[in-house]
Amino acid sequence: MRQYLDLLDAVLHEGEDRPDRTGVGTRSLFGWQSRYDLADGFPLLTTKKVHLRSIVVELLWFLQGRTDNGWLNERGVTIWDEWATAEQAARFGRAEGDLGPVYGHQWRNFGATVRPDGTFADDGVDQIARVVDRIRTDPTSRRLIVSGWHPAESEAVTLPPCHTLFQFYVTGDGRLSCQLYQRSADVFLGVPFNIASYALLTHMVAHVTGLRPGVFVHTFGDVHLYANHHQQALTQLGRRPGPLPRLTLDPAVTEIDGFSLESIVISGYDPAPALPAPVAV
Repeated sequence: MRQYLDLLDAVLHEGEDRPDRTGVGTRSLFGWQSRYDLADGFPLLTTKKVHLRSIVVELLWFLQGRTDNGWLNERGVTIWDEWATAEQAARFGRAEGDLGPVYGHQWRNFGATVRPDGTFADDGVDQIARVVDRIRTDPTSRRLIVSGWHPAESEAVTLPPCHTLFQFYVTGDGRLSCQLYQRSADVFLGVPFNIASYALLTHMVAHVTGLRPGVFVHTFGDVHLYANHHQQALTQLGRRPGPLPRLTLDPAVTEIDGFSLESIVISGYDPAPALPAPVAV
């Protein structure tokens, strides 16, 4: 995970200090790209412990098209709690826990009709199903794209999509790669989750399309370190990366909707201790 540490070091030591929406303040760079060859191991940070269950459950939540924080809470995941409070939901006329048209909605029901009561019909584009089908039927297509950014709905949620668009690419030797464009990235708390989540998604899509995982390419717009994360970043940069863990997927799963928490196993994860840091909302 040297690539991640190089990014963290660059933001900390070369970034520009800027005000931000949360009022905390950030140190920021614009435009960066990291590459992770998934054949080297699963890119889960070893220089601090990352909560793996939250990453896996959140991705399953996205893939199910869900937008209800209660489903996450029932499975012990609280990473969306700050954006799902009654106060936050009331800003958009929604009930507590209803996050609105966030990632799962955009991935599985993009452009759906809005009913008079503010709910969505099931008549949008299922981008995940479409991209999986295209990988199987037209693997050299340049349209293997999923967008999380819907301009008409980006202001209808407390937290507009940060990871906005991803594209798959199939090589002639049967490897599936994925490139993510992320408009906004919390380099200390969020980026380790994003790397692991999209690496896992790439493995899962490769698995159900008969391909081998290739490279995850992570492209950033505004990548930033919050002002109250500097000491944690310095501590992390002083640690030596360990061996990467390995990912195993249940061979019985043949469709993208067939995955569960039990069908995803990551072994050999032996990280350094966690480095808690406050979340900016």
